[in-house]
Amino acid sequence: MHSEPGPRLAVGVLPFDTEAAPGHIVLPETAYVTGPARAGSREAVAAPVAVRAVPEPVRHVEAVARAIKTLGDRGMRKVVLARALDLDFDSDVPLRAILRNLVADGAGRYIFAAGLPGGRTLAGATPELLLSRYGGRVVSHPHAGSAPRSADPVTDRENAETLASSRKDHIEHAVLTEAVVETLRPFCRRLDVPRKPSLVSTPTIWHLGTVVTGELVDPDVTALRLAAALHPTPAICGSPTAEARRLVNELEPFDRGYYAGTVGWMDAQGDGEWAVSIRCAEAGPRSLRLYAGGGIVPASDPKAELDETSAKFQTLLRAMGLDL
Repeated sequence: MHSEPGPRLAVGVLPFDTEAAPGHIVLPETAYVTGPARAGSREAVAAPVAVRAVPEPVRHVEAVARAIKTLGDRGMRKVVLARALDLDFDSDVPLRAILRNLVADGAGRYIFAAGLPGGRTLAGATPELLLSRYGGRVVSHPHAGSAPRSADPVTDRENAETLASSRKDHIEHAVLTEAVVETLRPFCRRLDVPRKPSLVSTPTIWHLGTVVTGELVDPDVTALRLAAALHPTPAICGSPTAEARRLVNELEPFDRGYYAGTVGWMDAQGDGEWAVSIRCAEAGPRSLRLYAGGGIVPASDPKAELDETSAKFQTLLRAMGLDL
């Protein structure tokens, strides 16, 4: 590890709805730079004293059913609906232990803890790169379409193969990839887009992912500028964006805040990486609110969508040693 004097880096988060909440970007006086995180031993995490689903599972199923009908009524392609788990603790939230366990689990490509206004923290392990920029090269790795992992190798492979051949999930993924490409096109002289998505895995979820790469026309366009242009993608909002955001606000019984936003960094040259802030929780002194969402298209099944969010909660629940 070595330290570098600031302000050479800007680090922080953007909220889900940038019109409703401010971004929180800071210029640290000193930045500590290390190599890849090393997986050490797991730490025990005290169990919460209370757990509440927001909304109750049956209400989420009802909301998904309403969303499916609304997509048809309003001529929309997709909306993403989330639900939450509120966990209360009788002592300080053991955030360091949870983060250590996320590293030990190999839970996501980007494991993060970012300060929020008001002294709270957004923490999690996301697999999804919104945008990286190094020199003139940009990369986005959108994820959409998912299936749970299984401890049984045969079932796990069957889940992956089912996802790879799922028409519903390929439609959902195509909506996302098209939006990313169309947003990046004005910034790039060249874009490379694979003809079909690939399977991507975390310890708890299979995803469909597409690596989009491009070469910038203007090398002065920064990573944060590009991330702000992409956000929110259909992966966490829907399509069309404005209509999907309105439907999210109609059907979800909470304010997402910084969940389903973006978290990352940028240096003085404009290089940086911004990840989609999913598989995460907002932490207070003695509480955690976990979030999980799923993409709804006209072919979605409400019960299957509930199961998908349950599988996505497992990233953080597993790091806390919980089986809920």
